[in-house]
Order: sequence, then structure tokens, then C-alpha cells
Amino acid sequence: MTIEYIDDCQLPTRWGTFDMHGFKDTESGKEHIVLVIGDPSNEQPVLTRLHSECLTGDALFSQRCDCGAQLEHAMAAVAAKGSGIICYLRQEGRGIGLLNKIRAYHLQDQGADTVDANEALGFAADQRDYSIVGPMLEHFGIIKVELLTNNPKKIEALEEMGISVVKRHSIETGLTPHNQNYLKTKLNRLGHLLSQPETFS
Repeated sequence: MTIEYIDDCQLPTRWGTFDMHGFKDTESGKEHIVLVIGDPSNEQPVLTRLHSECLTGDALFSQRCDCGAQLEHAMAAVAAKGSGIICYLRQEGRGIGLLNKIRAYHLQDQGADTVDANEALGFAADQRDYSIVGPMLEHFGIIKVELLTNNPKKIEALEEMGISVVKRHSIETGLTPHNQNYLKTKLNRLGHLLSQPETFS
């Protein structure tokens, strides 16, 4: 896998101004961004979030998931600390793409959970590949992180790449009446480190 660094610019947000860096996966053609505050190479371990694209949650304010709320939480946390990094990865729908995500949502409307819906369409429950993060973190000289995540697979992926995860920060936010079953599925079938099911009752 070859990741090409493209350019950077400033991105003012309601939480603060981030430096936005653009990367391109030359094999897939997918474009990814990294939001940075501070100088990660001098401030390790770096507060870090690996966030996979969720157009419906991040941009369209869907309450079917907690993705948009998690992104906002991460941006606020990095800005409040005054340093950190958010890797925004173009892996819509746990890697199945936007149109297949709509198909999966249709199956969920009929009673399937998010795992069964993906598998009914011929996909794995989670097809995301975090190896793309390695070259991005290497670009910034990052070798130690404090990770904002509930997903143990992200921790495992970083450790396999030689990135030390010295601390995990829970990022439970965005609970709505529409995503309780989704969160239960994350907990019970995908192994996410969430509160117990009664929290979502």
C-alpha cells in the first residue's frame, strides 16, 4: 500500500482551528484526511481518533448510529487539549460503501441487525482496513498514542503496526431512541467496549 501526501491547509471549526492534511491511497484512489492540532512529533503520546467516514451520521445528522456524535466528541477533545490528531478514513459503512450501506439499512428497517444486514449482502460484518493509518502516523512521527475508541480492533491494528497505545479513552456519546439496537449489536456481536446492555434500555 502506498499513501501519497498531497497538501495541507487550515480548517477553522467551532471547536478551534485544525491543520487539515490530505493523503491519497494510490492503489484504491481513495482520499483521506488528517486533522491536527499542535506538533504530534513533540507531544507523544498523542491523543488520537481513527474515524471511518459516515456520511449519514457525520454530515446528515442521522440518529441511527453514534458516528457523528463521536466525531464531534473527538474534535472537541483534541481542541480542548490543544494537541492531537484525527484520521478521517474513507471507509463508509464499515467498508461496504454508501450505496450498499443504504441496502443494509433497508434490511435493518425490516428487522435485521447491522451484522446480519452486512452478511446478507455478502460482506463481512466489518471490512475496514486500518493499515492505511500506518503511513499517515509515520508522516507525523507518531509512535505512541492515547486512543479515543471503543473498538478493540483499532487498538490491535495500531499495535501490529508498531504504534504503542498507552491509554484508551472511552467515547460513549450520541445515544438516541433510534440507535439502541445498533449499540447493543456493537457490544454483543462486534466486541466493542461499551457499557452493559441495560444502559441502552
